[in-house]
Amino acid sequence: MKRNSSLAPLLLLTLACGPSGEGGGGGRQVIQNKGSDTLVNVAQAWAERYAQIHPGVAVAVSGGGTGTGIAALINGTVDIANASRELSVEEIEAARANGTEPVKFVVGHDALAIFVHPDNPIGQFTLAQLAAIYGEGGTVESWSQLRLAVPGCPSGEIVRVSRQNNSGTYEYFREAVLGEGEYKLGSRDMHGSKDVVDLVQHTPCAIGYSGLAYATDAVKMPCVATGEGAPCVKPSFHAALDGTYPIARPLFMYTRGQPQGAVKEYLDWIMGTEGQCLLQKQGYAPIAAVTCTAAPGAATPGVAVSGT
Repeated sequence: MKRNSSLAPLLLLTLACGPSGEGGGGGRQVIQNKGSDTLVNVAQAWAERYAQIHPGVAVAVSGGGTGTGIAALINGTVDIANASRELSVEEIEAARANGTEPVKFVVGHDALAIFVHPDNPIGQFTLAQLAAIYGEGGTVESWSQLRLAVPGCPSGEIVRVSRQNNSGTYEYFREAVLGEGEYKLGSRDMHGSKDVVDLVQHTPCAIGYSGLAYATDAVKMPCVATGEGAPCVKPSFHAALDGTYPIARPLFMYTRGQPQGAVKEYLDWIMGTEGQCLLQKQGYAPIAAVTCTAAPGAATPGVAVSGT
């Protein structure tokens, strides 16, 4: 698995005071984009490339979690909110009450990987085992209950690494694995996806979950099966795209009403071939299969659609 670079600074470009503002010198239009930590790396890659090909438009990207992006969308302070889950009915109603009609765009797909320390001998999990580890009322508290002895973990305790509750990843894992049940108390709740991977890497007793794009060579990713005897599938963008990985999800961008002007052009580019190839390069699955080829002598790869 390719190692991702550490998280770049969250503020890419000069910020305007509000959505679609003017700033950055020379009267550039600024698109405000905030939200999901899962999407923040690819959102930055999109913004940097788009500034090269459309110098009159700057995209200001920040993370903070899906909940942060949705709150900004409801309050009218962003043009685009990144989300790793769909808006709830309550959030849609709150946006409408504030004069905003959220419009959803699927911009890619992600496999939610389960991470353990590389010395952990476990090779696979079922969804029921994960629920027993993470879910309220779950009975699995030690690796010995899974018939494992983990080197470097003398206590045998399972150290559960999770995300903070404003994270779309936190909400999706609860829905997909816990059946919308509650989490056990006592987990180590991390602010960002990279923090989850870093803690698991240095904690032999740990288990964590996060987007596949944050995987590194320093952690192990067991396969996941829907149940005993079912096929066990490793997380990959191919398995996310074809739906065979049990914990795969779409990734969203939300706008305040139907996008217009520069915001619409930016979203069209993201969902076009170049934007989707950048997404795939970051470790996510595109909305449709693409073939990304390096053009001779070009600094940026060329792209070609290989399927739908």
